[in-house]
Amino acid sequence: MFCLTLWVAAIGRGEAAEELRLGVQKTGTFAWELAVIKRSGLDAKAGLDLAVTELATTEAGKIALMGGSVDIILSDWLWVARERGLGANLTFRPYSTALGAVMAPGDSPVKALADLRGKSFGVAGGPLDKSWLLLRAFAQQGGLDLKAEANIVFGAPPLLYQKALTGELDASLNFWNYAVPLEARGFRRLIGIEEVEKQLGAKGPLAIVGYVFDESLAKTHGDALARFFQIAREAKEELSRSDADWERIGKELGVSDPKELALYRKSYTEGIPTRSVAAEAADAAALYRVVRDIGGPELVGAATDLNPGTFYLGADQTPAEH
Repeated sequence: MFCLTLWVAAIGRGEAAEELRLGVQKTGTFAWELAVIKRSGLDAKAGLDLAVTELATTEAGKIALMGGSVDIILSDWLWVARERGLGANLTFRPYSTALGAVMAPGDSPVKALADLRGKSFGVAGGPLDKSWLLLRAFAQQGGLDLKAEANIVFGAPPLLYQKALTGELDASLNFWNYAVPLEARGFRRLIGIEEVEKQLGAKGPLAIVGYVFDESLAKTHGDALARFFQIAREAKEELSRSDADWERIGKELGVSDPKELALYRKSYTEGIPTRSVAAEAADAAALYRVVRDIGGPELVGAATDLNPGTFYLGADQTPAEH
């Protein structure tokens, strides 16, 4: 991850610069966007001076945020909701709607979720992973208890990816950036989590991952946040159009197959949020009740409904609902 210090210049007003410290995964998609921001000078145009420092892991980011050593990290809104229930004033702004999928080998007899009865099924992220909980809820609507009727194997995403390739799993639920190389190697998508969200009541693409920060930051650095979110979105859109950037990313990922790289690009681009934050917040409130019933207090704490402050509605510069 990175610790990112943003100095916001108050051009022409002689005011002191504002500081924002942001933690981001080193090899994640935000690192790609940072490269675009620097190369295109979006930070300078917005009056922002970006200084990057590396952090260790996503969990380290949570610790850093709660400990006050960074101002913003990437995490999920369910974690924000739980922390708010424990008294923290964290809030969330959508970052990406890119989600994982249930993948099976191309020649597998597993053609639908119902075929997973008695089969080995890998799940990335552990028993409280949000995609897993949503999938369980969706499967239950069709009379399938995945937790009880399939042989569940939890593991880290890279490990499950390797087990899928070697045929140790009949199917697996993994994050989007692992589903892509599986698809490029002939695996089939049984169902994507974005479709699961819609079947459970979401009206459109819903980000699970987003920027997370304390409400006090919005009060003291609201203008800095607005500028940052604007250039971050511009970087996403520029990255989606840039062939040269994807050639660079392909080298970083070790991907030489143009078709595989095209799948990465497609998934990334389709994950750029296109709805208002308010629209996503409404969908999240509906899905919260679904995962609450599946995950229980261990996941959501004592809250029965999504706290209305979970999503940051200020500086909403995403396109309106369409």
